[in-house]
Parts: sequence; structure tokens; C-alpha cells
Amino acid sequence: MEMEIHTQRLRITPCTEEILQITLRADGYEIAPHVKNYLEEYRIDPSLMGWGVWVVIEKEEEKIVGDIGFKGKPDFKRTVEVGYGIVPSDQNKGYATEAVRAIIDWALTSVNVEKILAECHVDNIASIRVLEKINMQKCKHDKEMLKWQLNKLLDER
Repeated sequence: MEMEIHTQRLRITPCTEEILQITLRADGYEIAPHVKNYLEEYRIDPSLMGWGVWVVIEKEEEKIVGDIGFKGKPDFKRTVEVGYGIVPSDQNKGYATEAVRAIIDWALTSVNVEKILAECHVDNIASIRVLEKINMQKCKHDKEMLKWQLNKLLDER
């Protein structure tokens, strides 16, 4: 599977120590704990490549605008969960929708993936819009969180 994704405006690449050196020059992007945890796990298990954190880079300015990825390799049910975050100064530009759509399309090319999951807080209107735009379906709801899914066989984007 290809390990770099290109969209109209973005380059999405698996997170490595080398890639994070770019973040020293990135405006507003901070290396979050989940990224550090992923890199520690990746050092132990290189087969996580592609199933962890990816960095979202805006092509024109070559700057990191966020990160995206999966919360681990596909499980025995052929399911992965996607998560994402865009730097506040780069939100509301459509980057999240563009990046999530691209990484989901990438994952669905794997024979090991049949379902993509996501979750967001019930009051996270921006994430709700992103997940709706890429045709994910709400599958669970509690007081704080909405759960979403997209099945490979039902995906009609």
C-alpha cells in the first residue's frame, strides 16, 4: 500500500521522527501525547506504519496543519478507528474533510479493513459536519459522545 497520500491541497504522510523535525518550523502545530505514544509503540512494532499517526501537510506552504490516523492496526473484525485534529489557525478550511476522506479511502484499499469507526463529542459541530460529509453513519449516541461507522460494502461515496 502506498505510504503517502496526495489530495488537491494536502500531502498526508505517516508520522516518523524525521517528519516531526518539520514541526520545529510548523506554526501552531504541537506534538501531542498521542503522537509521542505512537512513536514509542512504532519503535517496538514497525508493522504499525500506516495504522497510527499521519501528518497532514498543506502543499503550497509545506506546513503541518494537523495530524490524522488510526488507533491501531485492523482488529479481528477488520475494523479500524480514525481520529484527526487540525491546528486551530487552519480550521474551517476543509482540511479535515479532505484528509479524513483520503485516509479512509487509503484504508479501504486494504483487504484487512471492512469497517471504519470514528467518535466525537456531541457538541463538536465541526467534526460532526466532517463525518457527515464523508458519509459516515451515526451508530451510537450517549450523553457525551457520538459514534460513527462506515462499512466497506455500503460505502457509496
